[in-house]
Amino acid sequence: MNKKWKSLMAAMLLTVGVGLVGCSNQGNEEKVIIYSNADDEAITAMKNALDEGGYKDQYVFQTFGTSELGGKLMAEGSAIEADIVTMSSFYLDSAQETNSMFKPLEFDLPTLSEYPNFYYPITAQEGAILVNTQVLEENNLPMPSSIKDLADKKYKDMISVTDIKSSSTAWLLLQAIISEYGEDGAKEVLRGIYDNAGDHIEESGSAPLKKVRAGEVAIGFGLRHQAVADKESGLPIDYVDPSEGTFTLTESVAVVDKKEEINPKAMDMARVMVEGARAELLKTYPLVLYEGEKQDSSNQSANEKTFKDPLTLELLEKHQKLSEECK
Repeated sequence: MNKKWKSLMAAMLLTVGVGLVGCSNQGNEEKVIIYSNADDEAITAMKNALDEGGYKDQYVFQTFGTSELGGKLMAEGSAIEADIVTMSSFYLDSAQETNSMFKPLEFDLPTLSEYPNFYYPITAQEGAILVNTQVLEENNLPMPSSIKDLADKKYKDMISVTDIKSSSTAWLLLQAIISEYGEDGAKEVLRGIYDNAGDHIEESGSAPLKKVRAGEVAIGFGLRHQAVADKESGLPIDYVDPSEGTFTLTESVAVVDKKEEINPKAMDMARVMVEGARAELLKTYPLVLYEGEKQDSSNQSANEKTFKDPLTLELLEKHQKLSEECK
């Protein structure tokens, strides 16, 4: 009897243990997994929207660099762990074309421009010339007015830019100079910039601003909204909208089509991430994307432009090759 009792208890404990593991796994699966390449400011706004929209503690955010997340999208397709992705729109377009991995969105929002049926934009990011006014003054250097100015020898070792191989931030610079000077002229400008930058060709899109803040260099090229925030906080940072034009990249939200395994909360959470976050996002990323939104004119960039060709992964790879030729 004693042996039978022990065997029975062991079986019961095993069954309970398996049940608990099953419940634990089920609990993890209920949390919506969100992969994102967004900046901290955008992540915070989306989390605030989700929490206020009734989804507090029901999601997990994981952040990646643009190239890293883009690689995962292209390689893994709908087998990716994420339920929701926020990502540079051109990467979402390419991933959908290659892998048919996103579900048509089941809600309508009043955008100012047309977008595919599987994503809505959350931010539009602009590029700008970033300047440490104190370092400029200490080195008796003039304020640049164009990206082409950054190729001038007087700025030797005073420039920090991003490598387009690792960060799409650099694409904002390349769009501007290719649009203004053509591919051959852009190569000439880019060679001069890379020569002036030397060891300050960065992998991270935020690295040029960090070096400008620290006074390691006088000038960088990066995301405009980050320099705006630094200037408003009292740092000796300024920004210049280049004469070649201010170009943009949008980041959007999409829901991964996991067929019968799709998390039932994912679609509504995607809606909340856009609708609930836009008011907060506009304070940082001032470009209007939806009907009824208002742009703060004091924070509006000068000479906004759009690249003549659609932004695609293939175009990015072409411009990456152009950039490599200039190093």
